[in-house]
Amino acid sequence: MTSSQSTVAAMAAGRPVLGVSVSVWRGDEVLLVRRGREPSKGLWSPVGGKVEFGESLEAAARREVAEETGVDCEILGFSTLRELIMPDGAGGVRGHVVLAVFGARWLAGEARAGDDADAVAWVAADRLEDRPLVAGVVPYILGTRRLTGGAQP
Repeated sequence: MTSSQSTVAAMAAGRPVLGVSVSVWRGDEVLLVRRGREPSKGLWSPVGGKVEFGESLEAAARREVAEETGVDCEILGFSTLRELIMPDGAGGVRGHVVLAVFGARWLAGEARAGDDADAVAWVAADRLEDRPLVAGVVPYILGTRRLTGGAQP
């Protein structure tokens, strides 16, 4: 079963899906990806994806960064949880995702779009809102900044 199939199966079974979101910092810039698939196709966000069965959260975070961007990073720590409950428009729920949000530091590699991303960019912390972002993501990105020793803009 592919990752997408297992996500759909979990949602169909009425269970939340566990994922990771990783803000990778290089100086004062954070690595963002433009999502190439739904949900939120065409919008910018930190790297993220589903945690595989038996995989630690930190291992999932490193794997997703490598798969989506080709970047090697050091996971600096856990920041918070982000919960997304998506209504179906008929009073029900079409999806429920819980993301473990991590901060990371860039170590090596030129960022390139791969896997679920169709574009990548290093964006200055004070220029985040210049891009069409996934709704509500800015506080989560800036919350990881403290893990790098940097101040929020």
